[in-house]
This record gives sequence, C-alpha cells and structure tokens, in this order.
Amino acid sequence: MQLVVFRDRAAEAGHIEVCEAAAAAAVALLADDRAAQPGGEWARAVAQWRGLAIRKVVRRADGKRWADVQELPGVTAAIPPVPGEQDSTAPQPEPRDPAERDRAEGDQSARPAAAVRAFVPAPVSPLPKALAKLQVGETNFPARGPSTAPDAVVTVGIRPGLGMTTGKAAAQCAHAAQRAWETMPEAARRRWQEAGFRTRVVDLDAAAWEREWPVRITDAGFTELDGPTQTTVAGWTLDGGSAPV
Repeated sequence: MQLVVFRDRAAEAGHIEVCEAAAAAAVALLADDRAAQPGGEWARAVAQWRGLAIRKVVRRADGKRWADVQELPGVTAAIPPVPGEQDSTAPQPEPRDPAERDRAEGDQSARPAAAVRAFVPAPVSPLPKALAKLQVGETNFPARGPSTAPDAVVTVGIRPGLGMTTGKAAAQCAHAAQRAWETMPEAARRRWQEAGFRTRVVDLDAAAWEREWPVRITDAGFTELDGPTQTTVAGWTLDGGSAPV
C-alpha cells in the first residue's frame, strides 16, 4: 500500500499528526465499501495484498504533485479532521501565513493540518507515474508536541529509542492501526468508524512499551532498522476515553 503525505513547506505538519493521518487513511481505505464489500471495485486488490506480508511505502508530495495523486484510487485523511476530508476528492490543507505558523509551536489549535492519502494496493512495479516520481526516503516532519486527540478510540504507541524518520514511523503506525481494525470487537470498530478513524499516536516510555497491548508490530528491518524490530503497539477502548498509556 502506497501512502503519500502532503508537504506544505510554508506550514509543515507535525510528526505526530502525520503519523495519525497515515493510520486513519490506511484504515479508512480498508473499511471503505469498495474494499470491504464482496464484489467491491477494490476488494480483490485489497484481499490479495492482505494475503501477503503487509507492506506500506510512504512518499511525500506538494503542490501540483499532491493534486495529481488525488486522481488515483484511494482515500485521504486529514489531521485535524476536516469535513469531507476522507473523501477521495477532498481538498488539500490550506497553507497558513507566517504569523499562524509561529503560533503553532505554542498553540495546539493553530497547528498546520496533516494530510495523507492511502492508495489501493498494487504491484510495486510498475507504479503510476504520479506515484513513481515521488520521493520515499528521508521524509521528516518537525515535532510539534503531543497528540491533540486524547479521546481517540485507538491509541498507537511508538517504541522509544528507535529514531525512525516520520515516513518510517507513519508506515509503522499505519500497520498498527490496520491490525487494530482487524482485531478489535465490532463495538469498537463502529465507534472508531463513526469518529472518522481518529487515532492518538504517542511516543511511549520504556514502562509503557513493556506492558500488554492487543497489537504489537514487528518490522522486517529492510529500511532504517537493523533486522526484525518491534516498532509500534496499539490498543483501544469500548466506552469512551482512550487506551491507557
């Protein structure tokens, strides 16, 4: 599954928000009727991909390149959520002026939006030209503080000490969110879907990482990490609030 992050150099989204948008976009695509319903136009491609070791590749795009990839089959998610943003024709986040950008560090409500588009799984080669031209490696976004989604149904925790780039962390968070969606009870799925798949991403400390989580992701270690490495965990709640950390 290819994921593309929108990059507005005038008002870059935060690292945590990008990871949250990646998680929401990946699950929104899997839950979409075109993927989830028998006979849906994406169902066969998604089923074939899920039958393999799940892989997600994160790319980045700005300006016209971001507009170009909106034409490819997929689902876009934005953090903070914007009405209609998960629709495939959703608009990109509006750039903010410098004064707003300066306030973003201290005012969570003023943070630039993050947007990620998840694409229907397809062979890595050949890729559509609009995707193939986008850069993969060294995708980093600035830290802008903790999540602004304290009451999200699903919490994804990032293992401490790995030093992953934003692109790598976003892929791992999307893996954890996918496994949460596939594992959680139906009541939690309904609540999460009703909330637009809003996800809280947290940088865990050692103690929080070691506790029991319903989902634990091990990356194969082909990029950035040295061999198979546990990277992310996920949990959920059934009755409001968010999973404890």
